[in-house]
Amino acid sequence: MPNRTPLLSPQGKAVVITGASSGLGEACARHLARVGFQVYAGVRRTEDAERLAASGAARLTPVVLDVTDEATVRDTADRIAEETADAGLFGLVNNAGIAVTAPLECVAPELLRRQLDTNVVGQLSVIQGLLPLLRTGAGRIVNITSGLGNVAIPYMGAYAAAQFAKEALSDALRRELAPFDIPVSVVQPGAIMTPIWDKMSLEATRTLDDAPEAVSELYRDTFLRFLETNEHAARTSGTTADDVARTVMRALVSKRPRTRYGVGKDATGGRLLARLLPDRAIDKVFGGIVTADAS
Repeated sequence: MPNRTPLLSPQGKAVVITGASSGLGEACARHLARVGFQVYAGVRRTEDAERLAASGAARLTPVVLDVTDEATVRDTADRIAEETADAGLFGLVNNAGIAVTAPLECVAPELLRRQLDTNVVGQLSVIQGLLPLLRTGAGRIVNITSGLGNVAIPYMGAYAAAQFAKEALSDALRRELAPFDIPVSVVQPGAIMTPIWDKMSLEATRTLDDAPEAVSELYRDTFLRFLETNEHAARTSGTTADDVARTVMRALVSKRPRTRYGVGKDATGGRLLARLLPDRAIDKVFGGIVTADAS
């Protein structure tokens, strides 16, 4: 059945996407530029900006934007205000984030703060900095979370906490910004094989090793098995970064965007799981993850 949702033209409209140096963010930035948006691709490091600039992609402009650094947020807002003049900003895609993976007993307070600062506090900082431009441009916001914004699984508690918080921010913003006609949508991808998995595995092992040995050894076998299973799920997933990019584009160009878009069976399945099953039943679903003799 054809998509009958009224669509807006992307041609020449300015959008910002954070976390565009690799993975989902880069795929989204390139796709949005291809369909006609003027894309400001936010990256943390100058070398990533230089690499994107060297690719020669039309309508894609790299900007150094660290969501945890308010100075770079202000610089980006000032630059876009100058370059777009009265047109303002049509879209903001909040994608930047990290994934802390470890048993919660092993997650040091400073690591949890970094998780929340990047995935939650930093996102709100960017939104606050760019909202005046979004009002000018009759724009909208797309927040990329994950299926773990629906249900928290063992050993991903810190990351899930950040995703739940980002979901809550999105709901509150959608209601607060409704009088200004600024839609807020959430895109929830499931497991996808991107460079974040290599970083996740390395950081996860380091986090476990940094915990007191008496604590880390309680979890080591089941946690390492979890990492292997989780990575296998990502590698064999039928969902791709391009699927997410196309979904983000739909959220940007639909005249009446949905509040949430799931991408992948695991993301949509997790949402149903959280809605339909009681907590104890969900506990049983994930019980095998933390059981030493799980097959």
